[in-house]
Amino acid sequence: MDDFPIIDPHHHLYDLERHRYPWLQDGVKPIVFGDYAAICKSYLLNDFLTDAANQNLVKSVHLDVGFDPSDPAGETRWLQDLADRRGFPHGIVGYADLADPRVEGLLEAHSAHKNFRGIRQSLNYHPDPAKTYLSRPSVSRETNWRSGFALLRKFNLSFDLQIYYPQMEESYDLARTFPDTQIILDHTGMPVDRSAEDIAAWKSGLRRLAEAPNVACKISGLGMGDWIWTVESIRPFVLTAIEAFGVDRCMFASNFPVDKLFSSYDAIFNAFKEITRGFSVDDRRKLFHDNALCYYRL
Repeated sequence: MDDFPIIDPHHHLYDLERHRYPWLQDGVKPIVFGDYAAICKSYLLNDFLTDAANQNLVKSVHLDVGFDPSDPAGETRWLQDLADRRGFPHGIVGYADLADPRVEGLLEAHSAHKNFRGIRQSLNYHPDPAKTYLSRPSVSRETNWRSGFALLRKFNLSFDLQIYYPQMEESYDLARTFPDTQIILDHTGMPVDRSAEDIAAWKSGLRRLAEAPNVACKISGLGMGDWIWTVESIRPFVLTAIEAFGVDRCMFASNFPVDKLFSSYDAIFNAFKEITRGFSVDDRRKLFHDNALCYYRL
């Protein structure tokens, strides 16, 4: 029986008619997941629910999606209003620049909304300009950034960690320095570089990061590194993550509509179901529902 309840802990919504999203409205630029012109149009709750209609979706978590940088809390206000009216999303993860000396005020503004759960500030650094999100490496080691990160505990917020494998050692250090802050690794550590050496280093980094007990892993976004993926091509990545973190610290997510560039919503979740067909009922329920419920406090 595959019709068990699903929580999708990583998706996006955006309204290009009402709000500002520079990356979606200022022209398509070279980016890690290729040509994204197909998703440069509003993606609203009805669109998301239609895409997910064949799955038993019961709750969801919305991740920041490059909302107007002059008003990051505006995204949370909009999403909370949507949740109050429509029920979705059940959790909200917003943006903050943790190095900003005014970040405490922004965290307070986000946290005023009952569905708000955490912060994501993408820390991906890569020498390829199309793949990098930052202008410099090792931001998470900087003193002022860590001062902002330390505030997450005050507001009872988690941190969504989006990185590439070369940053996993510094992220392990971050997790060990702040053991009381829940960190959730996004997109399986984004294994977008696929040489044999890269894959080996990704596996090693994943195992290292998993040594920190306050880090969990979202298995998602695998299409960003494999644009014509199949169940068999993603199976090793899914199983490696579960082996590293264990069933109790992994969860499956869609990354929609970004991963809509590569497949349907059903294809993603049906692949996860196929890969875990030999798992126990309890373990599958953890991966598809219970762990997201726990880590995002839904």
